[in-house]
Amino acid sequence: MDHSNDRVLADAPALYVVATPLGNLGDITQRARAVLEAVDLIAAEDTRHSQRLLDAIGVRTRLVAAHEHNEQESASKLIDALTAGQHVALITDAGTPAVSDPGARVVRRVQDAGFAVVPLPGASAVVTALSASGLLDARFHFVGFLPPKQAARRAELEALRGIAATLVFYEAPHRIEECVTDLAAVMEPVRELVIARELTKRFEQIVRLPLPEAAAWLAEDANRLRGEFVLLLSAAPAGEGLGPEAERVLRLLLAELPVKSAAKLAAEITGAPKNQLYALALEIKDAG
Repeated sequence: MDHSNDRVLADAPALYVVATPLGNLGDITQRARAVLEAVDLIAAEDTRHSQRLLDAIGVRTRLVAAHEHNEQESASKLIDALTAGQHVALITDAGTPAVSDPGARVVRRVQDAGFAVVPLPGASAVVTALSASGLLDARFHFVGFLPPKQAARRAELEALRGIAATLVFYEAPHRIEECVTDLAAVMEPVRELVIARELTKRFEQIVRLPLPEAAAWLAEDANRLRGEFVLLLSAAPAGEGLGPEAERVLRLLLAELPVKSAAKLAAEITGAPKNQLYALALEIKDAG
């Protein structure tokens, strides 16, 4: 194919991982549009959904499906296209591909086949929600979707409980109430929860409130259960649940050992939870 926009593409065939708008089409970048127009082929999670985006921005490049059920097969087809000298773009329904969305296997297979993968930055639900959350933690830990079954979901939340960072989750509307209930059951009541729904869309809503009040807030209005959700939970409170002896031992060990080793050894000596000791160790180190 003779490209009219070759200047936006690499000299050699490559896979372009292109972020697309979460909802507001005005968030498409100039570079993303130029690349989608210039490539030979666009692999999309849902071709019907993505066709509407391409129509709106005036791009007529051919679409093929690359979703979670055919990733290996579609990766082989994309590698065939790259081998034939074609340029290929990868997009998802909204936001950045391969982040709790299909695409990671395609990227890996293309890299392993010896072709370049070129990322185009743009919309990301994680960063969008964080920027407007009002949470003050210095770090964040992206979890993505929790398990759909309650027992597995609560077990994973227990494992995440001591992390000294904002926890970021994705959740679907049909599970949002269960997820928030489990967060309140497992996590400390002093934490704050930010509920961000329908980001960049007409009914966008971002609210920050004490974790124990979140379930009631959702229940007040059925409209609050609609849309796609990003949940942001403030970091574990330092030293929560740790006795003075566990903290004393940890501080002594921190004087001689790295954070991870000190927390592990302190847990073995005192029997206190290792994840909470690790969170406290990070706070102590940050405080200098």
